[in-house]
Amino acid sequence: MDINYTPAELEFRDQVRAFVRVALPDDIATKVRLGKRLSKDDHQRWQRILAKRGWYAANWPVEYGGTGWSVVQRHIFEEECAAHGAPRLVPFGVNMVAPVIIKFGTEAQKAHYLPRILSGEDWWCQGYSEPGAGSDLASLKTRAVREGEHYIVNGQKTWTTLGQYANMIFCLVRTDPQAQQQRGISFLLIDMASPGITVRPIITLDGEHEVNEVFFDNVPVPVANLVGEENRGWTCAKYLLTHERTGQAGIAQSKAALAHLKQVATRELRGGRPLLDDPLFRAQVAEAEIQLLAIEMTTLRILAAAQAGGAPGAESSILKIKGSQIRQAISHLLRKALGVHALPLVEEELEIGHAGQLRHADYSAAPAGQYFNLRKLSIYGGSNEIQNNIIAKTILEL
Repeated sequence: MDINYTPAELEFRDQVRAFVRVALPDDIATKVRLGKRLSKDDHQRWQRILAKRGWYAANWPVEYGGTGWSVVQRHIFEEECAAHGAPRLVPFGVNMVAPVIIKFGTEAQKAHYLPRILSGEDWWCQGYSEPGAGSDLASLKTRAVREGEHYIVNGQKTWTTLGQYANMIFCLVRTDPQAQQQRGISFLLIDMASPGITVRPIITLDGEHEVNEVFFDNVPVPVANLVGEENRGWTCAKYLLTHERTGQAGIAQSKAALAHLKQVATRELRGGRPLLDDPLFRAQVAEAEIQLLAIEMTTLRILAAAQAGGAPGAESSILKIKGSQIRQAISHLLRKALGVHALPLVEEELEIGHAGQLRHADYSAAPAGQYFNLRKLSIYGGSNEIQNNIIAKTILEL
């Protein structure tokens, strides 16, 4: 593929850039730039703006409300949004369960759920990981037993991101405990208002309530909410995970973070020279940038190859590993560049209305919280060790 943008792609970039500059609310961009806490309303406002423009479901087929963009256009769009301080789209509805419904769902499921995802009427969360079944997802134990026209679900999910906001959850459940692990799993769509569901917060290392535990106690779920065939949900799960892992490369976010790192490192230190003048630190920044350029090209090649149909294959594991490593490396360098300014935030500083003296002043991006939060990248979506196993088995055939 040509690594240079065509005139048409450059024109599209200018169009996106102009739109984001005008349409992105200043208060949301300020929160993102300063590393402040984003509310559910913040995410939904930006989603509604994009949906009105027809740019929300970038990777959906046009017939379902998608953009019809090429992989390069989607890459440009994400890059421009990140560069201007737009929040990253919450992926669980638009980029995760929607592709599964489009590929494996019934016509009734498509007609019901896809418009509600586009409108923001439904906020989805993911019910995959369980205590004892994270990277080894196929060992999950949440049970669904069919009784007439309902499944009765019992069990527990954990690390459920933004589950406190969700009204819908897509879940992997075991419907045949006697079958081999992957063969006895089904994919269910569950209303979070169903009786028997309890959501409990998990406070993470950075002090935030981002993830949750979700408990199911005799929860009735209509059989009509089964996606694909009973006991064949692992096919849906693998399809979804390849989309998730490809998105975890986080190219646009890494490029924005790298630009911020350079901005900080080129400032003159009190009584000294800019940190970027130090040959060792400059070499570390250059290494991160080279790695980022390499993974960007790899991402575009893999997505271009998959554009004809289907999801990226095991190559998405490569993107997940390298993308997470690069984002963590940049956050580590930013923490080093800020020195004492990278001290952990106090709770009040996460709120945009905090009137006290900000410890980070114009350095922004809440480096301590960001650094701690990004430690999870090499774990969620399948740990990097598991991704190395996938690469060895399916690509290297070891």
